Amino acid sequence: MINKKNLWFLTLFCLILVLSVYYVTMPSELLMTTNSDYTEEIPVSGEESASVIINESNILTALRIESEEQVSAELDELQAILVNADATTEEKNNAYEKIKDINNKRTLEEKLEKQILETYNLKSFVKIDGDQIRVIVSSSAHDTTIANNIIRTIQSNYQENKYISVKFQTE
Repeated sequence: MINKKNLWFLTLFCLILVLSVYYVTMPSELLMTTNSDYTEEIPVSGEESASVIINESNILTALRIESEEQVSAELDELQAILVNADATTEEKNNAYEKIKDINNKRTLEEKLEKQILETYNLKSFVKIDGDQIRVIVSSSAHDTTIANNIIRTIQSNYQENKYISVKFQTE
């Protein structure tokens, strides 16, 4: 006899199975993004491969992904400490404070990236490590006055002096 739990489990399992089969059999054209940052260029020769041109710098994207992976791994470790029954209260409090610091740092990084984009119309990647702030700007023009202005703009957000470095990356 099938009870309600088994019926719900069977129903959800079948739904997941149907969606999986649909995803696997779906044409690859539907999986491609329609984001305006990406354009596709197909070679004129009869080759099957297509080259993809990305407007945003590959370096910035790679740096964002690497940073997100590091932050995600660190947050997973801290959350494991929080849910660990054997951890002391002090360890849990320290883990909670570190999680708050990481989230605040990520918010500041995003705020600075947005500020650079709005002020100078340049895409950038910002990484904050203590009192050091590393900025990588995606621009073909390597101008020291723009770098100095970016440093002043970032420093204006802080009371204490920060070590700020700006690096230009060609698109």
